[in-house]
Amino acid sequence: MNRCLRKMLIALPMVLLIGMTLVNCSSHKDWRTASRESARIAPDPVVTEEAVLHVYGARAWGWRGWFAIHTWIAAKRTGEPSYTVYDVVGWRGHRGQPVMRIDKDIPDRYWFGETPRVLVEHRGAGVDELIDAVQKAAENYPWKTTYKVFPGPNSNTFIAWIGKQVPELDLDLPFTAIGSGYVD
Repeated sequence: MNRCLRKMLIALPMVLLIGMTLVNCSSHKDWRTASRESARIAPDPVVTEEAVLHVYGARAWGWRGWFAIHTWIAAKRTGEPSYTVYDVVGWRGHRGQPVMRIDKDIPDRYWFGETPRVLVEHRGAGVDELIDAVQKAAENYPWKTTYKVFPGPNSNTFIAWIGKQVPELDLDLPFTAIGSGYVD
């Protein structure tokens, strides 16, 4: 038997198996209708007087969620009635906007249907100063308009950057925070 044909016969089942696996990875969910509501994890800012800073992570959208997470920071200063969210999202760049955003928002949104979890929590005394440091680090982030899923810079690069600039966060992102090593 021809050597080339033999290699093809060996590779064909592997290619078919990989193809079937990828087809079955489709979650059949639509990101346009996936929940972006609050997961009700963050303390209600209206009744919570103390400062709060959370780093969240949630599985990435679709098949990427099998091995990767998306991360962001939500912070509320002492007495403030709302949260400020710090995040990076690639699709903003496709619309000509900066990929980095700092804005008043729901702190603990589902990430397109995926439940967020708190990776780091700081509350109470001294957290206002920590929020100031996070704000300053975010303002100095060097890739505000650049996004690349792999190896970065991406949402996890942004949070890792802030963690490196503000070591008091005690941030230790999981290995599923792909792109967090971009800042090393």
